[in-house]
Amino acid sequence: MLVIPAIDIKEGKAVRLFKGDYSKKTIYSTEPEKLAMKFESMGAKYIHIVDLDGAKDGKCVNLETIKKIRNSILIPIELGGGIRNEETVRLYLDEIGINRIILGTSAINNPEFLKKMINKYGSEKIVVGVDVKEECVSISGWLETSTINYIDFIKKIEEIGVKYIVVTDISKDGTLSGPNFDMYDKIKKNSNINIIVSGGVKSKDNICDLSKLDYYGCIVGKAYYENKVKLEEVM
Repeated sequence: MLVIPAIDIKEGKAVRLFKGDYSKKTIYSTEPEKLAMKFESMGAKYIHIVDLDGAKDGKCVNLETIKKIRNSILIPIELGGGIRNEETVRLYLDEIGINRIILGTSAINNPEFLKKMINKYGSEKIVVGVDVKEECVSISGWLETSTINYIDFIKKIEEIGVKYIVVTDISKDGTLSGPNFDMYDKIKKNSNINIIVSGGVKSKDNICDLSKLDYYGCIVGKAYYENKVKLEEVM
């Protein structure tokens, strides 16, 4: 299982939100590119980046910071937040050199766009973010909740050709309360899609338990920043 450290960017800084609340943020670094270099030196095989402002506004907001991170490290990057059209997909994948992008709002609102991007770039480069709140999928930087059940949505995108999903239980994100194991188990029983676990990871034991369950990846954010997990050890 991949252990993937996370860098969430707001106004050019590395932050963590509490349950997706933009008013409840903690700043961990004013130079996210240096964090990325540190993760690479620790042995990370991938880095997860979210443009929080982009997710909220529906466009690339922290582009310069993302470029700095890309130019500072050699390891692959997956990136989400505000990627709503083909122009932005092309910018990130073809021009900046991001390795895979995460579609969220656009995947729900425009399945044909998702299908087109999968056909053009392949399922290794187009990942879907499934952000769950009370059994339904949230969109627009978690500020809106759809009426679409997350299991139904995952089945639908799997039919389109999606192979990888990043699944976050919003109620767990940034809380250090442990992942929602039941939710991930339910997904596994209903699909063959590769799951990247996100939200609530608080300890080395959590990561070991997820690894035993054979998930594709696990995102570690606040647990690292609050010194609950030693990344070198778990990686």
